[in-house]
Amino acid sequence: MIMATIAFNLFTPSNYFQHTSSRFTCCATSSSSKQHGGQKLLMDFPYVSGPHKKLMVDLVSTVEGRLDGLLNPCSLPPDVQSYGNESGTSHAALHLRTGLHSSPIDFILGSWLHCQLPTGGALNITSLSAYLNSSTDAPNLLVELIQSSPTSMVLILDLPPRMDLVLNPDYLKTFYEDTQLDQHRQRLEKLSEVKPYFSSSLYIRSVVSPTAILVRIETEQLEEMIETNVAPIAKEVLKTWLDICAFGERTVGDSERDYLRKRDHMAKSKTIEIDLGSSLPRLFGQETANRVLEALREVF
Repeated sequence: MIMATIAFNLFTPSNYFQHTSSRFTCCATSSSSKQHGGQKLLMDFPYVSGPHKKLMVDLVSTVEGRLDGLLNPCSLPPDVQSYGNESGTSHAALHLRTGLHSSPIDFILGSWLHCQLPTGGALNITSLSAYLNSSTDAPNLLVELIQSSPTSMVLILDLPPRMDLVLNPDYLKTFYEDTQLDQHRQRLEKLSEVKPYFSSSLYIRSVVSPTAILVRIETEQLEEMIETNVAPIAKEVLKTWLDICAFGERTVGDSERDYLRKRDHMAKSKTIEIDLGSSLPRLFGQETANRVLEALREVF
């Protein structure tokens, strides 16, 4: 999946930083103490509201709790797990854990990013995503909250497919129809404060699922909206992913595995090429961007 690029072209004049999406999600070091330190940096979520932070902490804790026995400790350097720019206007925390070789998990990523906007205010992005490997063809997971003001937020919540839905109708039925995922999108879009969000990128529109939640929320009661509507839906979608995708039993043949490896590699390469390779240098400077990108390429 290349979900990081969905956040591009959202905010401010001249498409500020071409949408500084948060698909930068990395980790700490291999020792136990530094592992917990890296996780704490992520779980602080210091720039967002209480309900926003609580939701992200709950989601990350649930994923790591359910998948802990399937994951390696983080192994990225401290200057990749947390970094900022020289002017102090941009900060990010990254947490990544790869899956054990015997597990269906490729890696899980969690992040937050904060940057001050030249027009005043700030852009805050919090993200959690999980990527599966070629031992299963089940969808990946993406949760992203992109807030440009105290009253405005874009929510991206999806289980992006890893197979062609036209050629695989059983896949569509198993992961999207039988799970009734579309009811969550319908529930949100009935609210007057919620409007559909359409990415300007045709590529982005081609990789999300038919039940993807891509909405813009505009309300003076944004914190209440997160607590009463966004959080319950996000938790239900995560539960579906854990139960049906991460722990679902799928039989994948050799030819399908080759297809999945190729597709996954291309999607992750797009994340580096389109999103991070463009936004990181402008946000953090070329030296920091090179350091983070080099570490991410080892995983992606």
